[in-house]
Amino acid sequence: MSDNAELTTFHTFRTFDYSVSLLFYPKEMKYFAALFQEDRLWRVLSTSDINTARQLFHHMQDQATRLSDGETRRLQLEAQNEQLKRAIAESEAHAERLRQGLQRTTEQDQAVTSRQHQLRKELAQLEAQRTAAQAQLNKLHRQVHQLNVANNETIPHMPR
Repeated sequence: MSDNAELTTFHTFRTFDYSVSLLFYPKEMKYFAALFQEDRLWRVLSTSDINTARQLFHHMQDQATRLSDGETRRLQLEAQNEQLKRAIAESEAHAERLRQGLQRTTEQDQAVTSRQHQLRKELAQLEAQRTAAQAQLNKLHRQVHQLNVANNETIPHMPR
């Protein structure tokens, strides 16, 4: 009947490889609730009452849903696993960025510490040079003062 297009489809429900159809055969006023697996007819129940046919359709719809629960769960688990793989990859990449950041920070800390040490050495050297220069300047000031005093003593004093 299906091959000859003698059936009218009222409802169709599909879940993964399973489908259920409520079909009507007008020549005999019969209704068919049909369960298909991979588009092959698996079970058919017939009745001449539309309400019974609807009940049969819903019963087969529930059966198809139960049969496909494993597929549903498999797809959910696959999706969750892919999500976890992405989260792991993102976490690993983030951890690597943090490791690199810590390494750069450690290297920078070492460079700053080394520079500060070098700077303290340079400051000590410059302070020593300044102290020596100040001492030399003070010595030269004393010499200049002594020379001025000696020079002034050689100049005769003029009476007023």
